[in-house]
Amino acid sequence: MVRAMPQLVDRNRLSLIRARAKADGMFLHEIAVDEVKDRLALVNRTFTRPAIVTGFPAFWQSAFPDAVVVPDDDVLALEPGAHDLVIHALALHWSNDPVTQVFQCHKALEPDGLFLGVAFGGQTLHELRAALADAEIELADGLSPRVMPMGELRDFGHMLQMAGLALPVADSAVHTVSYSDAVALMHDLRAMGEGNALAQRASRTKRDYFTRTTEKYAQAHGENGRIPATFEMIYLAGWAPHESQQKPLQPGSATARLVDVLGAKKTELPD
Repeated sequence: MVRAMPQLVDRNRLSLIRARAKADGMFLHEIAVDEVKDRLALVNRTFTRPAIVTGFPAFWQSAFPDAVVVPDDDVLALEPGAHDLVIHALALHWSNDPVTQVFQCHKALEPDGLFLGVAFGGQTLHELRAALADAEIELADGLSPRVMPMGELRDFGHMLQMAGLALPVADSAVHTVSYSDAVALMHDLRAMGEGNALAQRASRTKRDYFTRTTEKYAQAHGENGRIPATFEMIYLAGWAPHESQQKPLQPGSATARLVDVLGAKKTELPD
């Protein structure tokens, strides 16, 4: 008997949260769009059959009007081998199985097609996570799921390899946003469509919990009457394998010594 994978995300609640997002909450998506376009400009190739996986189709469709845009469901509505470019846009943190999401993107690519991903990394909202945890431990002697776990840079690099993509690359950029207090930050997260949609989230929260969270956030990170909020954005790239791509040399196949290439002086070590 095969057991179903536990569902981390309440997809129905996530849909409701995203439906309440506002245009002024899309600033991180705007950063992601600009960065994706910059990276595509560096690739010496024209992509004619792009696809985008996202929870905010209207926003990304306006940025890439020629793309096929599909929701980030567990099973992606992408035709195998139909695209030369697939972009996964700031939605991997809401996936029940991120590796399978990237694998499905790979399968939607033609040989030598490009996968680009933008995802929130592990440093994202670390200040808020700590304040929420400290307040709940103090008031309830325990912890409830409040923020979706997010992967570290090395995890994403490994994910690209597990999904079978060639020439994998992962790098990150950290953005710090200033707020008047934690309440303003949480209002902004609501405008982003990034509320708590965890399947095992706490059912009810006392008002004093958020009051205490705000106090602890300010105590730990406040400066000049404001608080910082960190958003780490990880950028992923990989190619559907093709025989024309560069491949690493076999061990022992080098025809020149490294010391000769570098022009360094050879030093004999004593026995």
